[in-house]
Amino acid sequence: MVTIKQVSELAGVSSATVSRVINNTDTVKEKTRLQVLEAMATLGYRHNTIAASLASNKTHTIGYVVPELHGSFFGAMMAGTEKVLRHANKHMFVVAGHSDEKQEQREIDALLSRRCDALILHVEAVSDDYLINLAAQDVPMVIVNRYIEAIGDRCISLNNEMGGYLATRHLLDAGHRDIAYLSGAMFKADAQTRLEGHKRALAEFGIPYTDALFSEGTFQAESGERCMQAIIDRQVPFTAVACGNDEMASGAINTLRINGWRVPEDISVIGFDNIDFASYLTPKLTTVDYPVRHIGEIAANWLLNQVYGDGRQSLPHILSPSVIVRGTTRNYA
Repeated sequence: MVTIKQVSELAGVSSATVSRVINNTDTVKEKTRLQVLEAMATLGYRHNTIAASLASNKTHTIGYVVPELHGSFFGAMMAGTEKVLRHANKHMFVVAGHSDEKQEQREIDALLSRRCDALILHVEAVSDDYLINLAAQDVPMVIVNRYIEAIGDRCISLNNEMGGYLATRHLLDAGHRDIAYLSGAMFKADAQTRLEGHKRALAEFGIPYTDALFSEGTFQAESGERCMQAIIDRQVPFTAVACGNDEMASGAINTLRINGWRVPEDISVIGFDNIDFASYLTPKLTTVDYPVRHIGEIAANWLLNQVYGDGRQSLPHILSPSVIVRGTTRNYA
C-alpha cells in the first residue's frame, strides 16, 4: 500500500504538505499542490478515509434529515448547508424521514451508526422528548424549523406565527375582509403557528374566524388546487387567499384561473416561504420571506464551530419574517 511518506518523497515535500493537499486546504501553493497530485497519480495513492477517521475520531461528515427530498424549500436549505460544508472540506449525508416518527428515528440511528460527526434535523414527527433525550447524549446537532424550549440553544427557526400574522395583515391593510386560508398539514408545528398568526390578524380587525374559509392541505401544489376548489364549492364569498406556503399558492392560483377568476384583479393571493419560483410566476407571487438557504448556512457554520472549532459560536434561534410584495395582491376597493 502506498503511504503518504512515499508520496512526499517523490514530490519532494513534507508529509504535512501532502496531508494539506489531501484535505484541500488553502495554505498550499498551486505549484506544490500540482507536484503532490502528480506524485499521487504516479504511485496510485488513494487516501484511506476510514483509517483517517479512526485515527482522528472524526469522519468529517454531517448527517442531514429532511422530511422530503423534493421541493424548492428543502432544496434551498440543503444547498445552503452543502455550500458551507464543501468549503470546509466536509461531506453531507442526506436522508428523508417522510414526516413519520419511526422513519425519522430509523434515519437518525442510521446516521449515528455511520459515525456522522453531527446532525442537522428537520424532523416533524418525533416527539420533543425524543430530541431532548438525544441532546442529553451529547450528540452535536441543530434542529431546524422547530423550537423546543428545553434545548433552545440547538434550535433555529422562523417566527412562523409572526409570518402568518404578517401575511394576513398585508391583505387586511389592503382592504380585504373576507380572506380564505389554505393550510399545510395541521399536525406540523409550522402549519399550526402560521394559522395562529392568521387568526391573530383577523382578531385585531374584529373579524371572526370561520371554518368555511379554511381548508387543510399538505404544503404541496396539488393540495393547493384541491383546497382552493373546496372553498370555491362552498360558495362563501372571499376576495383574498392566504396560503400556507408558495407551492400551495401556485396551486390555488391555477384553480382560481380555471374557475374564471383573475389574480389579482378578482382575488388577491399571498404565499409563504419566498422559494425561488415565486418570483417567476405570472404575476410574481407576493409572499412571506423565509430565508431557508441562510438557515442552512447558519446551521452548518454553527456545527463546524461546535465540532471542529472552539465551540464558542452562538446560534441565532428565531429569525424574523418579512412580506415581499409582488404582483398577486392589490388593494380591495
